[in-house]
Amino acid sequence: QVHLVESGGGLVQPGGSLRLSCAASTNAFRSYNLGWLRQAPGKEREIVSAISYDGVNTYYADSVKGRFTISRDNAKNTVYMHMNDLKPEDTAVYYCAADSSSADVIQRRSDYWGQGTQVTVSS
Repeated sequence: QVHLVESGGGLVQPGGSLRLSCAASTNAFRSYNLGWLRQAPGKEREIVSAISYDGVNTYYADSVKGRFTISRDNAKNTVYMHMNDLKPEDTAVYYCAADSSSADVIQRRSDYWGQGTQVTVSS
């Protein structure tokens, strides 16, 4: 089993930036594909970004492409997502996820999930 803990959420003004972190408790971290998903009240949970086990391949939702960047540090068992030019529509609970299958991460059926961190974009 893998325990995931998100951090870095908070309140930010439109146009601002935040960096989310997710720490994992597994020695097999480098074998996992990772991703960030979000869910706003009354909306479906959506995939935001994903990164392959080796960090070579990344995926971004069209709504965040060019603004968000996912990265990973296998030595620290941590995945990050830096968010720039935040918009009010980015307001949501953000979750990190891990799975041995990259397709499962992107298709929102990851084996492991964190508890989420709230991001609120408001003036």
